[in-house]
Amino acid sequence: MLFSRFNSHLPTPEEALEGRPERAFTVPARHTVLGNPLLGPYPDGLETADFGLGCFWGAERKFWQAEGVWTTLVGYQGGHTPHPTYEEVCSGHTGHTEAVRVVYDPAVVPYTSLLKLFWESHDPTQGFRQGNDVGTQYRSAIYTHSPAQQQAAEASRDAYRTVLHHSGYADITTEILPADSRPFYPAEGYHQQYLDKNPAGYCGIGGTGVKLSAPSETNWGRSCPTGIAPAPDVTEQ
Repeated sequence: MLFSRFNSHLPTPEEALEGRPERAFTVPARHTVLGNPLLGPYPDGLETADFGLGCFWGAERKFWQAEGVWTTLVGYQGGHTPHPTYEEVCSGHTGHTEAVRVVYDPAVVPYTSLLKLFWESHDPTQGFRQGNDVGTQYRSAIYTHSPAQQQAAEASRDAYRTVLHHSGYADITTEILPADSRPFYPAEGYHQQYLDKNPAGYCGIGGTGVKLSAPSETNWGRSCPTGIAPAPDVTEQ
């Protein structure tokens, strides 16, 4: 990791690295596990979701294992520098977080199920870190592709915040923002499906043990209770 003050402070657009007009590297054509194209074109009827939950090696594996996911790829999102490299992102001078793009069939796996997997796979209360991984590039984030995704993400955050508070955790620091003004820049080829190529490689992804209830439109932000379920060893006060 290239340490700098921007590991604890997001750079402004003026402070960010200049970047470049196009990628400085190639991206593999197909997913090594699912066999489908990484960059598209994607079949009609599929939808896209973007998540940041710490080191993207382990995060990507969480999603490619989910039923109904057509392809996944890792990249950089939420920053200012166009077409950054991994080294630039790790410097903290681009403003990006490590992200996973998930292309999925909503008829098989609804967006709410992906949100449940997202929340339960990391600790969303840690700010600019995830476990031992420290830096702005490890912050928790959801970048939404429609008003419906934005509403569902915010409702799931509100539900999960309640049970996390009951379980002794601090407030959620996850940023939930539209993806349309926050381009997803694919990462270098060696990062794509890293844990398929290196099964014993570093993962770094671990949840809090606190569970979110089975997702549905009726219990996330619309009815009582709030759609949450504490971990089995949690005693509510």
